[in-house]
Formats: sequence, C-alpha cells, structure tokens
Amino acid sequence: MKAAKGTVFKFGDNVDTDVIIPARYLNSSDPAELASHCMEDIDKDFIHKVKQGDIIVADKNFGCGSSREHAPIAIKAAGVSCVIAETFARIFYRNAINIGLPIIECPQASKGIENGDEVEIDFDSGIIKNLTRGTQFKGQAFPEFMQKIIAAEGLINYINATGA
Repeated sequence: MKAAKGTVFKFGDNVDTDVIIPARYLNSSDPAELASHCMEDIDKDFIHKVKQGDIIVADKNFGCGSSREHAPIAIKAAGVSCVIAETFARIFYRNAINIGLPIIECPQASKGIENGDEVEIDFDSGIIKNLTRGTQFKGQAFPEFMQKIIAAEGLINYINATGA
C-alpha cells in the first residue's frame, strides 16, 4: 500500500459529521460539490488552503454524529490523504474505509502533531513521522484486507475488481 505525505490541518475533540459537511449540502451526492463545502463551518478557509495529499489530525471522537457517508466522501474529495485521530466514531471509521479514505487511530500522534506540521505516514507499518518536529509515532497499521479496500479506492470498487 502507499504512503501519504502532507501538511496537517489540526482539529479538536468531537468534530461531528455536521461540521465536516453541513446538512444544508446533503442534497448533493457529487463528491466535488461536497468537497467544496468540507469543514466550512469549523474553518471557512479550509477548502481554499487544503492541497492534494494533506492530512487532518484531530483529537477524540472524530466523525461523531450522523452516520452519513457524505462526511468521509467530502474529506477524500477535498484531497485529504489520511485522517489521524485519537479516536473515531465507529460508523465514521467504517464509512471511511468503505469509500477508501485511510484513517489511523493514534493518541500519541494526535497529541504530538500541530496545525501546519509536515507529516509522512507509512500505511503498511502504521509509522507516522512528524517531519517538522523530528518525531515519530506508531499508529494502528491496516490489516491486509483493509489495505486492499483502500487501494481499490473503496469497498464497491474492491468487490467489483475481485468478485468478492
């Protein structure tokens, strides 16, 4: 599986799906349209600053709230290559994997990475390197079956490609 490298956008505890993609935009299922409103209620300039490959780091319970797939779709379509958090809401975790958005739980990284840091992640080992601060963290590596789903860009693509 691949690695990710990007600039960090840091958020706190309990970033819910209504903040990730506000409910007023849920009449669209177009990933580009959803991406254009990603995180706007918590950081109105996020979509103008985020670049392909950038990384979101958050504290506890990222993705809590409604069980909509729109939230990880908006994040992925905005160009975010990975979300690292101390913990994730379980339904967000599953939805992210289902659409091929890599997410890693790592409390130490959540505490040791700040907004604007440059971070590199090796998905095979779970190693997270903070290149800005010269620190390293051991996140939860993805099991092989999840790596295959993410590499296929989501569960549906994986099933279609493998007949699983």
